[in-house]
Amino acid sequence: MTDTTGATAGAATPGTASSTTPGTTTAALRGAVEAYWTAAEARDWSAFGATLAEGVVYDLPQTRERILGRERYLRFNQEYPGDWHVRVERIVADAEGLQAAARTGFTVTGDQPGDQPEEMDAIHFFTFDEEGLITGVTDFWPESYEPPAGREHLVERY
Repeated sequence: MTDTTGATAGAATPGTASSTTPGTTTAALRGAVEAYWTAAEARDWSAFGATLAEGVVYDLPQTRERILGRERYLRFNQEYPGDWHVRVERIVADAEGLQAAARTGFTVTGDQPGDQPEEMDAIHFFTFDEEGLITGVTDFWPESYEPPAGREHLVERY
């Protein structure tokens, strides 16, 4: 596994993977996660959507919510209330398993005037298809919470 600092665990040559499919090296998977977060931070929904497979599945275990499909996941992000900003702290990727994980920090401001910013950390797990598109995202936030109203049209509860 290779992280964003270039450190390697379990690989013969740093920064390489046994996979030879374009878009599925450790560097390519890390790049896809970086592109995902860069586009999300910029609110560039076209670029964000370009990182996602059509059938992407987004899971939020803390709220017991699941979103199926790129269009719904895009709308979920476009309609998310309040303001937030993300800092990517580390990305690790496993090209053989087509998986990556990211640790991020978020600054979240509520949607009401005068809401104070809140600092939060999160961990995100990604899966990819053979083309290097994201097929699954599972977000883990610090604590369980009830989801905000207004997104029932996009999510399934489990």
